Amino acid sequence: MTSELFSREATADGLMIKAEVSSEDGSIIAHSDDLQVHIDDHHSDHENAARIYHGFFYNDEIEDRSLADWQGEWSSVYPLLTSGKLDTVFEHKANDTMSADEYKAYYTVGYETDIDQILIEGNTFTFTSTDGSELTVAYEYDGYDILTYERGNRGVRYVFKRIDDTEGMPAYIQFSDHLITETLSTHFHLYWGDDRETLLDEVTNWPTYYPSFFTENQILKDMLAH
Repeated sequence: MTSELFSREATADGLMIKAEVSSEDGSIIAHSDDLQVHIDDHHSDHENAARIYHGFFYNDEIEDRSLADWQGEWSSVYPLLTSGKLDTVFEHKANDTMSADEYKAYYTVGYETDIDQILIEGNTFTFTSTDGSELTVAYEYDGYDILTYERGNRGVRYVFKRIDDTEGMPAYIQFSDHLITETLSTHFHLYWGDDRETLLDEVTNWPTYYPSFFTENQILKDMLAH
């Protein structure tokens, strides 16, 4: 009796298979239990998260999200940039095509904002400016939009519409946090303005916020990881 290594690529999920051992005359002398084949056509959770984070996902993977994913107090990272505390991040990112100084210039435009703090409670936003002034207003979910960028990757903007006519607060707020399902966010890029469609064209200024309880080291660690 001889044995051989046998392999085939499974092309259908749920098939029942079993292994059999036969003698030289063809009679079966041993066999395995029945085994059902399950095809895993998805990568690991970690691989999927990395793929989605970098903007490669399928439309049917996108879910609606509520403000529950962004509840709490958030702080702008712009002051960290202007104080030089993010310089190690730009040095880490530097490569053959962009220097650390060029990265810093790019992120300076991206992070720039005069909204220093944001508090999200229930469906209300409180914007606190660098001068200490505050404005609070309620918003409601208004769906999401899928954007395709020049590099070929994509992003999802989750849109919230102002409920009342409070002056001084934007009609629309759009979140982008590299996530596309209901997940608690650890940082986000925020876009706001009075014209939803025009706002979708904004891709150079994206004020970025981290939880206010994050330390500088925690923020740096997160940025260096990406």
